[in-house]
Amino acid sequence: MSKKRIILKLSGEFFKSADNCVDIDKTFELAKEIAKIRKQYQLGLVFGGGNIFRGRQMTGKNIKNPADWHYVGMASTFVNALALQAVFGQLNIPVRIVSAFDALAKNNNYFSQGEIVIFAFGTGKPFVTTDTTAVVRAIETKAALVFKATKADGVYDDDPEKNLRAKKFDHISYADYLKIKNTAIFDKTAVVLAAKKKIPIYIFKWGRGILAKAVKLKAGGTLIQ
Repeated sequence: MSKKRIILKLSGEFFKSADNCVDIDKTFELAKEIAKIRKQYQLGLVFGGGNIFRGRQMTGKNIKNPADWHYVGMASTFVNALALQAVFGQLNIPVRIVSAFDALAKNNNYFSQGEIVIFAFGTGKPFVTTDTTAVVRAIETKAALVFKATKADGVYDDDPEKNLRAKKFDHISYADYLKIKNTAIFDKTAVVLAAKKKIPIYIFKWGRGILAKAVKLKAGGTLIQ
């Protein structure tokens, strides 16, 4: 029986420490958690680059061509990919970095060879989030689910940091998620695309030992479907 193929989206913040935007110890922690599930799944990874550069830095700035800075953000994801590749190498885990400009057919071959596939440089286009990248890669590679690890434990009907009565969902439809006004936990453009292709999204809070539960949808997160 072939392994289920999944895409895991990770925040760039998980690479960061108080002193370093890419911290070696944090990167090892990430790699070791991912390694726990690699033999059970064909695994593709997508990273944010917010530990190095965030697009929100452009807010309020007089920038003539914001697309240039979107490419800076995309390049940041490649730095994270290189860091994790180095750690996987030290752990003797096969891994392959695939940029937005590589051929899809090769990507699928890498999966079947047992390599963890790291998708870097986003979609290769500006003004597109890494959430959307994760969904696009899931569509291209025919992955069963998209998982997003965050610092929040799921989807709420309002911002839980501002509204203590905000309700958390264990399961929510694509349509109902799109109706929530005060949420940015998963890019809504990406959710629209996932809905069209019927790709479920599971959002959960990252922590030691949690990923193995998340891939079984048992991490106390939220399933968007």
